[in-house]
Amino acid sequence: MELLPEGQQNQIEVLFDDQMKINEFSKLIQRKDTLQAQLKKEQQEKEFLEDVSLEIELLDEDELVNYRLTKTAFVKMKQSKLVEKLEEDGEALDFIIRDLDQQLDDIEDRLGELKKDLYTKFGDNINLER
Repeated sequence: MELLPEGQQNQIEVLFDDQMKINEFSKLIQRKDTLQAQLKKEQQEKEFLEDVSLEIELLDEDELVNYRLTKTAFVKMKQSKLVEKLEEDGEALDFIIRDLDQQLDDIEDRLGELKKDLYTKFGDNINLER
């Protein structure tokens, strides 16, 4: 089976190290996609948390409000305690978002290195773009 255009032959030998770089590139792309989906989810959760916090701050300080512990478990908390808890949750989400951003930056750096190496060796014989 010929994957190159008709009449064109591949003159570049793919070494084991080259194949390892191609495999690493593929795994990093998959990891990047997973992290981007997780980052989007966490950012949406942060936005939701900020919206809820604004609404909760408008309530009376002694009013009891349901706070979600898990998907099905809730606990009643006073508004003042709940505001503090939501701030803590927001800080935790900020930490997660920063960590995901850092991981994505690291992946982008490594992908850039791999692209440079692979394009240098294979030129137009390899396509690393989506």
